[in-house]
Amino acid sequence: MRFRTRLFSVLFLALFLLPGSAYAMHISEGILPLDWCLLWYAASAPFVLYGLWRLKKLSGADLSFKPLVGLMAAMVFIISAMPIPVPTAGTCSHPCGTGISGILLGPGISILVALVALLLQALFLAHGGISTLGANLFSMGIVGSLTGYVVFKALRGFFRVGLFPAGFAAGLLADWMTYLTTSFELASGIRGHDPFMPLFIKIAVAFVPTQLPLGILEGFGTAGMVILLSRKRPDILVKLNVMKKEGAAA
Repeated sequence: MRFRTRLFSVLFLALFLLPGSAYAMHISEGILPLDWCLLWYAASAPFVLYGLWRLKKLSGADLSFKPLVGLMAAMVFIISAMPIPVPTAGTCSHPCGTGISGILLGPGISILVALVALLLQALFLAHGGISTLGANLFSMGIVGSLTGYVVFKALRGFFRVGLFPAGFAAGLLADWMTYLTTSFELASGIRGHDPFMPLFIKIAVAFVPTQLPLGILEGFGTAGMVILLSRKRPDILVKLNVMKKEGAAA
């Protein structure tokens, strides 16, 4: 335990203190016009309010729920703080983590988790921005969480697939849908009087070299985490309604 604590401390200090190139992550500050920034804030606000209501309801019923939310927020923060610059898109590729948080916590709470991660990154790491926080939250937090949750539940409930393929598909599609939404946000905001579709396709294609493999890796990571929990702590998955009490084949 002491070794793990020291290792985490070293990694944490290295993240903040070691010199290196700074790349804006998510949609950078100043990329979107103000009216589009306000639009994405307005679009995200109802989902945040719903998430706050869900958090109050669930944490009131189970005191152990808030620590789990905090753990997931730290995980999403770390996972999504790994930028790979996309030169022609005005943004970066990175894993998201909202697929697994959507599966475990539900989309409402996962949106709050993403909000905390994005806000901390914007304030302390210059990743993303405050003006573009609504847009980044909508793509990564709302679309990513909903996609991961819906895909996992649909595959498990309607098609009766195992935990691993359901988790893989949820993580993969949550990642890719996040970046399709980001491409939509960028193309809508910066196109001016130019046609929308050519710019949207150009931005989406620019993400392919980085996001295609990252999405596959996130799919494996999401599936692996679900399988690990099903073997080591199935009680958590049962409590979160991810797995039935009698268990399910992976």
